[in-house]
Amino acid sequence: MTKKRRLAGVVAAAMVVAAMMGLPAIASAHEGEFAKFDNCPSTNPEVKKCITSIVESGEFVLGNKKVPIVNPVTLQGGYGAINFETKFSKFFGATNGVTLSKSPQPVPGGLAGFINCKEVTNFILRTSCEWVFENGLTGVNSTLELAQGPEAIKISELNLVFAKGTALQLPVKAHLENPLLGANCYVGSATDPIILNLTTGTTAPPPPNEPITGSVGKGEFLEGGQIGKINGLKIVDNAWSAPGATGCGGPIIELLLNPIVNASSGLPSPAGKNTAIQVATSYSASTKAVNEH
Repeated sequence: MTKKRRLAGVVAAAMVVAAMMGLPAIASAHEGEFAKFDNCPSTNPEVKKCITSIVESGEFVLGNKKVPIVNPVTLQGGYGAINFETKFSKFFGATNGVTLSKSPQPVPGGLAGFINCKEVTNFILRTSCEWVFENGLTGVNSTLELAQGPEAIKISELNLVFAKGTALQLPVKAHLENPLLGANCYVGSATDPIILNLTTGTTAPPPPNEPITGSVGKGEFLEGGQIGKINGLKIVDNAWSAPGATGCGGPIIELLLNPIVNASSGLPSPAGKNTAIQVATSYSASTKAVNEH
């Protein structure tokens, strides 16, 4: 048996084993602009369109802390036919398992910017805060992650185009990353997620927040009209609530750190005190067109 035949046999066997174990398939390589949809589940007959949306700017205000979006965040996957009763389409996650990219956003001011001990009014917590956090480990990142599976995402082309109602509903959690906070410091969870109802229209938040307005952006077509591109798509929500932080510092230590993080950042935070603004470039195409390229 030649080396080429042996190699082919090994590759074939590996593919069979991967399929038996339920491992994700290798992404298809598409041509030109269609490469943006390499991780779309386009061969699933339920999926009618592929989407790749790249958030390039905006901000996330959680309690009394504002974090600008400076590192791109990508949402990718596919969605099915429109349910005209709900106006939503079923969402399908990316084939590589990265439906929403984990893109860390640096918190302005680092640890001192997120946990300001002087803002803690409780004397015991403030003293503990100063003892724990006033040191050199200052960098803090905040990373938005999906709190539930991709199937929990809701998307509406109709609401997006007509700038009325929820265009994209995302169940998320904010991962606060710093050596002192440990690996599992989160605001939100699978059982208690932050629900963003993002719209291109105008929000109606409770006070003290005031209404803000998104934008449908400007559309263009690529690849002979087969790919729709939206520039300057702006989706917003400032009517959501956020739970308190959990898991900060790990077991036992979180009994001290969770209250400090919450007291300093204004968590849990009721609706009307939080804001999400995402400015993106979005691409979509029919699965038929994607599969042909």
